[in-house]
Parts: sequence; structure tokens; C-alpha cells
Amino acid sequence: MRSSSLLPLAALLCVCCTPKARIEAEIAQAPSSEVVVSMLDMNSLKVLDTVKTDASGRFRYSVEVQKGRPEFVYLFRGERKLASLLLSAGETAVVKADTLGHYEVSGSPESEKLCGVEASYAGFIKAMDEESDPRELSRIFIDHYRENLRYIASNPRSLTVIPVLYQQLDEYTPVFFQFTDAVRFRAALDSLKPAYPDSPYVQALEKETRRRESALQLSSMVQGAERRSFPELSLPSIDGERKSLSAMDSKAVLIHFWDPADAAQKMFNLDVLLPLWNRFHSRGLDIYSVAVGPEKSLWASVVEAQKTPWTNVCAGRNESAGVLLKYNVGGLPSSYLLINGEFSSATIDGEDALRRELEKALL
Repeated sequence: MRSSSLLPLAALLCVCCTPKARIEAEIAQAPSSEVVVSMLDMNSLKVLDTVKTDASGRFRYSVEVQKGRPEFVYLFRGERKLASLLLSAGETAVVKADTLGHYEVSGSPESEKLCGVEASYAGFIKAMDEESDPRELSRIFIDHYRENLRYIASNPRSLTVIPVLYQQLDEYTPVFFQFTDAVRFRAALDSLKPAYPDSPYVQALEKETRRRESALQLSSMVQGAERRSFPELSLPSIDGERKSLSAMDSKAVLIHFWDPADAAQKMFNLDVLLPLWNRFHSRGLDIYSVAVGPEKSLWASVVEAQKTPWTNVCAGRNESAGVLLKYNVGGLPSSYLLINGEFSSATIDGEDALRRELEKALL
């Protein structure tokens, strides 16, 4: 009898001692609304619960959080994300949000940092979407990249550096896209792992760090072997299929960066590039034409109208900054000539100089 009466009490004590973090939220203009509480589960979100706000748009919720293992928790109203939180056991995050995705948080230091990280990233994406000048796009990207580096360096033991490291320009292009960014991942991992050895987010970061270090090592081997001296490009063609520069196996490849919104640059395709193609293609010339920064629909209409026979790809607004940085493009149009996979050492300062170099290379 005694042992049976103690079992329910032991179970109750176990439940009561489960570490928790608490959320006290107020959603403006959302009375009696359903809010979905989700937790990050590696690469996807796991729904924890659906709660209903009161007549003032308020609700309270408790989340199980193990000590030493902060959790990324998100609040949604329909498809709209209301707030992002990084909760530790024992703390109470006080959230004030609206239905447009603006929010502020107090009581949870890591959540406060995450709010700032998301605001900075949202401003960056908005600035990139609203800009069309390739040089200005490059400046915006570089400024944001440097801001991220400063944040990572000044917050070495904060899990909020993980979403910073994983930021994307678009579906295909991470902000930290360079092989050498493996160094940034390693530095962050070495700071976070001692502080959060059991965190699944840190364990995932370790896998990504090792993957990037392997890619960096392979890149160094390739460069050391001098098998390819040019930065790789892999961009979508008009049919959506991504075309790689390294797949161009012609003796001479002209890499041409241009803006389809510029009338003079559109005519350059027909007045200069097309005659060069007609004259030298059969002798080993190919062209990898990179449209930079425009709306893709505009680029597609120009390509369809001109029916140019070479490889046409497009670096949309979000991809263009990384592409221009790789080739140090300071203005449009810009062209680079590869001869047998190596940058031409000749000074090519115009159409006549390019024609002379092709004549010499494609005997």
C-alpha cells in the first residue's frame, strides 16, 4: 500500500521538475485568434500547440526546455510569423507583436538578440529587392556581410550566430558562399561547442563546418593543381536549368556581364557579340553571357527576341552581388576571356583588341 501510494507522487514530482521556459505574449489587433507555437527541429518546424488569445490578444504558454539546451521557438498566426524566440530553461519571454511580423521581446536575452538579427536580415533583403544598380547591390551585400562578421565576433557564445551563418540571398545562394567562409563556421563552432555540448543545433553546425572544410580543402587542391584558374559560376538559363561555366569546354570562352535593361548593352549583343560568334564559333569560341540584376522576365524577353545562340544565364537581384564579387566587376558591360581555361593575359580594351586576341588564339 505504501509503495503504491508513493508512485503517483514520484511521477507528479518528476512532471513538476521538468525545466520550462514561459512565453507571455500580446498580439496587437488579434483578439480571440489562434496562434501556432512551433519549435525548430533541425531543418523543419515541429508544431507544439495551437493557443488562443484572449479578448485583448494576450496568451501565456510554457515550453519544455532542457537546461543547457536553449530552443528556437516560433509564433505563427496563419502563414505569418509573429515572433522568433531563443528560450532557455527558467526564463520568461515577454513578447509584444502585431499581425504584420513586427515584434519586440524582453526577459530573454538570447531572444532579444535574435530579434535584432532578424530585423537586420529583413532590412538587407528589402534593400536588395528594391535596388537594381549592380554596383549598389554589391555595396549592400558587402556591408551586410561585414555586419554579420562583426556580430559573430562579438557574440562568440550566443546560439544566435547560427541563423546568421545560415542566411540566404535566395534559394541557391548563401550569404556566406565563399569556400574560405569555412573559417567563420569553425570559429563559431569552437566557441559554441564547449558552452552547449548537447545542443542539436551545435551538432548540426559541426556537420556543416566539416562539410565546408572539406570543400575548402578540395578547392585548395584544385587551385594548387592549377586545373582551373577562374571562379566557378552556375546560374539558371532561360529554361530554368542551371548552366555551369566549368562545363564550357571550348578553347576560348568569353564571359560577358551585361544589363538587359540598358538599350546600348542589348544592342551590343547583336552589333558586336553576334558577329564575333559567327566568325569564331566554328574555330572554338563560346560565350557565357551573364545578365546581372534585372527582373528575370525582362531578361527572358530580350533573349527570346534576340535569339542569341550562345549560353545565356541570369544572376537575379539576389545572386548578382555574389557573382559580381567573384569577378570583381566594377561596371557593366564587362567581359573576360578564357583561353584553354586560363584568363587571357592580353590587354583587351575594346572590340578590335578582342578580335585580335581571338585571331591569335584560334588559328
